[in-house]
Amino acid sequence: MALKGRVIVTGMGKSGHIARKIAATLASTGTPAYFVHPAEASHGDLGMVMRNDAVLALSSSGDTEELVDIVTYTRRHKILLIAMTAHADSSLAIQADKLLLMPKVEEACPMGLAPTSSTTSALVYGDALAITLLERRNFTAKQFHKFHPGGKLGQKLIRVESIMHKGEALPIVELDSTMRDAIIEANSKRLGSAIVCDKNKKAHGIITDGDLRRWMIENKSSTKTFETDVETVMSKNIRTIEQNKLVAEGIEIMNANNITALVVLDKNKQVVGLLHLQDCLRAGQA
Repeated sequence: MALKGRVIVTGMGKSGHIARKIAATLASTGTPAYFVHPAEASHGDLGMVMRNDAVLALSSSGDTEELVDIVTYTRRHKILLIAMTAHADSSLAIQADKLLLMPKVEEACPMGLAPTSSTTSALVYGDALAITLLERRNFTAKQFHKFHPGGKLGQKLIRVESIMHKGEALPIVELDSTMRDAIIEANSKRLGSAIVCDKNKKAHGIITDGDLRRWMIENKSSTKTFETDVETVMSKNIRTIEQNKLVAEGIEIMNANNITALVVLDKNKQVVGLLHLQDCLRAGQA
């Protein structure tokens, strides 16, 4: 069945701590979810649970007293109840619409009392559930970044289009241009290079500072260089990347080819930007 509401995750004690983590993982991977403390639910927080929601209740024994009120509420209002327990014959399992039956495991502590192995099992089940839902809804890295804009995760998922030079900041010259035009364009945009395109914005080459220096050394004439057409000097071996790719992929291409810039293309292979290594450094990517 397709859930129209949210997943309310609940549990008491150590199961409650695991339930909080499961709720957070679900929410961060595209399944709206939040944690409700079962004791607080008995004192007004049941109003947070709506008819279209589903309640995921965690209890290793399946007979946690504090869960009674929230379980009863789901039965009264026909709210989907999913039990995560190790006991199929427990009151929670019997009342539930769906059962996630965990294995019965011995706790790791010497007394066999402190919730250790059982909470680890619940955590594994919760993560498996979250990833299964992620795959079922085709949750993408772009969507993941939307929920993780900060920190290392957010940085790793930055896309090329977010930091590339584009529009008026993009150094472009046409095929019939001279090197004078290319040098002026590259100097004005301060990127050390100029992309050579045709009238349809298809890239035919790129002129870098290195290309210019090599040409001047070989020809020993700066005057001749200025009037030379760009096709003579440009490098036709253009390294490109699509604008929706991750910046990390761009850095990998630059490192593999010992270069400092990539021409950025859209889905139609038209030039839309230039990604420079300095941009990656400023974004904390390199």
